[in-house]
Amino acid sequence: MTVKTLILSLLLPCSAFAGEAVLFNGKDFTSWTTAAGKAPTEGWVVEDGVLHRKTKGGDLFSEKEYGDFTLVWEWKVGKAGNSGLKYRVQSYPSKGMLGLEYQMLDDQNHPDAKNGTTHQTAALYDFFPASADKKLNPVGEWNTSKLVQKGTHIEHWLNGAKVLEVDTASEEFKKALAASKFKNVPGFSANPKGKLMIQDHGDEVWVRKMVITTED
Repeated sequence: MTVKTLILSLLLPCSAFAGEAVLFNGKDFTSWTTAAGKAPTEGWVVEDGVLHRKTKGGDLFSEKEYGDFTLVWEWKVGKAGNSGLKYRVQSYPSKGMLGLEYQMLDDQNHPDAKNGTTHQTAALYDFFPASADKKLNPVGEWNTSKLVQKGTHIEHWLNGAKVLEVDTASEEFKKALAASKFKNVPGFSANPKGKLMIQDHGDEVWVRKMVITTED
């Protein structure tokens, strides 16, 4: 994706360029469902081109599964807010729907931020932290995130800078998995593709301008 194309895709969330798809059209819940595969009916609302978790509504899941892709989106949380963008999401026996997570958090006020940098914004949740010099905008202001997945290669970006890069086939990742809360989930994250999920963590979160470029 060129810089020019990326800028245009952010400015025009309801249109797509070659090789790209708009995941949130700014009008309704097209492309998104509940865990049961039904249309969201409570908690989540669409207002002024923004997807807003207003009250309890459960997690939102993409209708499709995605393998190699680049995803760009804008988001913000309220004070002490917590959410996340999960990927490679699939159903694990007795564990439910799980996946890797790009953390979206109020790093200053949410209690989970005190549990270490692997729980803070742009981290690969419970695995690896984002760069210490990341630029996170103040609560209530929009952030732009990018997620890149190509094979076993993963990148997290925040406000124009790459803040995390990891290979899920590396020994480094395997050690982090063994030390994570997912260590007892057989095959966790080994799947090359899965659904995307916007997390309902009990707090308000706003999302807009979601554009995905697929490579598979």
